[in-house]
Amino acid sequence: MSTDARDRPKLTAKGARTRARIVEAAARLVHERGVVSTTLDDVRAAAGVSGSQLYHYFADKDELVQAVIDHQADTILGNQRQADLGSLEGLTGWRDMVITQAMSTEAKGGCPLGSLGGQLAEADPAARALIAAGFDQWSAAIGDGLRTLHTAGHLAGEIDPDDLAVTLLAVLQGGLLLAQVHRDPRALETALDTLIALASGGPAAPQHRP
Repeated sequence: MSTDARDRPKLTAKGARTRARIVEAAARLVHERGVVSTTLDDVRAAAGVSGSQLYHYFADKDELVQAVIDHQADTILGNQRQADLGSLEGLTGWRDMVITQAMSTEAKGGCPLGSLGGQLAEADPAARALIAAGFDQWSAAIGDGLRTLHTAGHLAGEIDPDDLAVTLLAVLQGGLLLAQVHRDPRALETALDTLIALASGGPAAPQHRP
């Protein structure tokens, strides 16, 4: 979060709800259109707020984008922590959930956090740092489950769970990008199934589509 945002007075409950509505609207538009193509006027209209309300909570677009990064990272982490990667059934369920989500959107938009990295990493150092922190937390959340899976003997003995978490996250990002450009999650399925099979020493997960 930006220094300006941290230094602002604590919000009332109503103010927090308004700010959250603005961030959610901005996150949706940025994911659909990209950062450059999303204007503050677009966000204001989508959130149903006035210009003065928008600027009350965010000094400028950069600060709003930083809030969007935090929002996307928090959403992903919340979903990840609900997944049970500490069991083979949970790992397969997580794999199915990721692919089902990609199919439901026709793989449009890519990863909400990864797509922001592609747009901002070279142009906005502050945004890049926030995105990197989000990925670090995401990798750590994956690693928490994989360590349990490793302790239970369901991963190859020589595999380091934290290294596998980074690898799984990298495979997920690459698979989502390929799914996005092809508008087809088959490459994502293949990448995840191959890595899971290699890590567990077993056969690849069954494909759910012909």
